[in-house]
Amino acid sequence: MRRAACLVIACALSAAAHASPNFDEVRAKWRSSDWVLLARDGEPLARTRVDTSARRGDWVALSDVSPALREAIVVSEDKRFYEHAGVDWRGAAAAAWGNLWNTRTRGASTVTMQLDGLIDAGKPAGRRSIGEKAGQTIGALWLERSWRKDQILEAYLNLVPFRGEIVGLSALSQTLFGKAPSGLDEREAALAAALVRAPNAPYPKVAARTCAILRDMQTLHGTRGVDPCVNLGSYVQLTLTRTASAPAFAQGDAALAPHLARRIANEVHPAAGARVRSTLDARLQRFARDTLARTLAELNARAHPRNVHDAAAVVIDNRSGDVLAWVGSAGGLSNAPEVDAALAARQAGSTLKPFLYAQAIDEKRVTAATLLDDAPLDLATGGGLYIPQNYDHDFKGWVSVRTALGSSLNVPAVRTLVMVTPHRFAKTLVALGLPLTQAGDYYGFSLALGSADVTLATLTNAYRTLANGGIARPFFDLMQDRPAPAGTRIFSPEASFIVTDILADNNARTRTFGFDSVLATRTFSAVKTGTSKDMRDNWAVGFTSRYSVGVWVGNADGAPMWDVSGVTGAAPAWNAIVNYLNRRSDSRPPQTPSGVVTTRVTYQNEIEPARNEWFVRGTQMSAIGLTSHAAEAARGAQPDAKAARIGAPTNGTIFALDPDIPPARQRVWFERVDSGARLAWRLDGKSYGHDARAAWLPWPGRHVLELVDSKGEVVDQVGFEVRGAFAKTPAGALR
Repeated sequence: MRRAACLVIACALSAAAHASPNFDEVRAKWRSSDWVLLARDGEPLARTRVDTSARRGDWVALSDVSPALREAIVVSEDKRFYEHAGVDWRGAAAAAWGNLWNTRTRGASTVTMQLDGLIDAGKPAGRRSIGEKAGQTIGALWLERSWRKDQILEAYLNLVPFRGEIVGLSALSQTLFGKAPSGLDEREAALAAALVRAPNAPYPKVAARTCAILRDMQTLHGTRGVDPCVNLGSYVQLTLTRTASAPAFAQGDAALAPHLARRIANEVHPAAGARVRSTLDARLQRFARDTLARTLAELNARAHPRNVHDAAAVVIDNRSGDVLAWVGSAGGLSNAPEVDAALAARQAGSTLKPFLYAQAIDEKRVTAATLLDDAPLDLATGGGLYIPQNYDHDFKGWVSVRTALGSSLNVPAVRTLVMVTPHRFAKTLVALGLPLTQAGDYYGFSLALGSADVTLATLTNAYRTLANGGIARPFFDLMQDRPAPAGTRIFSPEASFIVTDILADNNARTRTFGFDSVLATRTFSAVKTGTSKDMRDNWAVGFTSRYSVGVWVGNADGAPMWDVSGVTGAAPAWNAIVNYLNRRSDSRPPQTPSGVVTTRVTYQNEIEPARNEWFVRGTQMSAIGLTSHAAEAARGAQPDAKAARIGAPTNGTIFALDPDIPPARQRVWFERVDSGARLAWRLDGKSYGHDARAAWLPWPGRHVLELVDSKGEVVDQVGFEVRGAFAKTPAGALR
């Protein structure tokens, strides 16, 4: 009889061995309910929930589980776990005796028996029949013969369900306690163990069970001290409420890049359990995030709040195009933490000026030494007059291109765009990868001052074009095998070098930013700030020899900031990130292209100090002055009427009336170029006012426009023609 029983058990164990997986198979089959975004070195950056059937974390090795939790599980579920061979016969006998006399005792199932049920998902949960108990017993005996004790306990902790949808220790530890399983203390471990027996029990029952486990652990250690159950009820209730509002993204450092993770989830659609390696540098990402949070805290100090709540930063490797940092929001201080400000389209402000001057240099319209007049300017547009102003509402007079760009003067930039034209400049911006949605004529001359919307990511990569000698290439956020893109040449190496040199020149910034500017860094860097209309957006974008860095500060809802400029808003954070990147190595200026020469330049009337200046070969000059009337104006001399001329229309111009616009609403603008002398217009022999700019209701036919001085002498004269349908207008309606 005994031999038959042994034979039956042996056959059952043999069958169980064939039916049950080994430890490595169970571990390999495990899938987290999340996919994980990794840094380039493998450090987790963000977790995104994919499987909604249960909340599971990563598999946790037993060595990464706190000793307190291992002890609490054994005390709670299987006191003789390290003694029995899978079945606790003494515990089974005690349970049978208790059931016979209807007394409450712990169950007879050991950790090993429970694990057997967890491994086979097809086995029914809850109370089991005698046959099912027998099968579970056989399975536990086989597990004990083929698995080690540490493997059994490790698998059990990873597979056991806890409260609600939480399965496994990793998800429980992160959701309830906000920490890794290795950091659980005795009270947290006891609460976790209590949830195994009654996962969805009410708070008082869970608290009572936790209290019993804590006292058993105290008894096991032979210690007598403070009652471990003091205030335990409120602690349990507070902790368990966290499961109801568990976030889709993990908190703390496990959520270093939630915005990038969300974008990748929408584009790549990783499966549950997937681990996607990004190009991000975890340390840099953490530093950039903390720097932005600190910047916002300082800007909103109680003494001088600035009404700024959002910020973003992007760092790109110049050579490879790898995105090393992508901070879409500053976190807790943000009014809209879910908005990825690195991809939000915002007005560029003055950050487009370097590209404008690079194009003008390439087209040989200006050099770094060319003088531009920073004086009041009004330009006729389809919607009326466009009158640009400088940031400080002051005008500097004649300045070089180097000073105009370095000090971010608006009027010289607009004058440069008049030469380049908005149409061609907009094409250049699109070629740089900036997301302009309209043609250049839509933006008009305001495009020089950044009226177009861009994103921080594309703007930072556009500056990378200057860092790479004028060649534009895409950027990448995932680690994957990819051929190096050839790139597209946008600017010449010479123009890129000269603009870079200006952006790195602290002396060129002094007219606006002073000598002690936060834009200056410990080693080489080139940078430009920008502030959009009504202080809604604040930028600092630039590059070193290895990295391109962009920072945006503002409000996600578009609300204006209070007294925040590029120097006080984004620049301090930009400076901190650049110095962090160069903390162990120096950034070096770019090598001088062969097509660039340096020449000693002197200016007439000492408009600017003499200096060595860079030129594209063939455009160099050593002495720079003004035309006679401009020079006299610069010295404060009286204006000379004879130096004046008609700027518009030019001689021989033909205007065509637009049949789609009512004739009474069409205008031809008369403009003169002079230095302030009192002059008058005369049209077809009749006086037409003294304004520097005058609007005229066009009349079909040939016309003669004259500019006359106070004596009636003609200073300049042009002829033009208006063509189109004859329009009847009231008498005297020529003005």
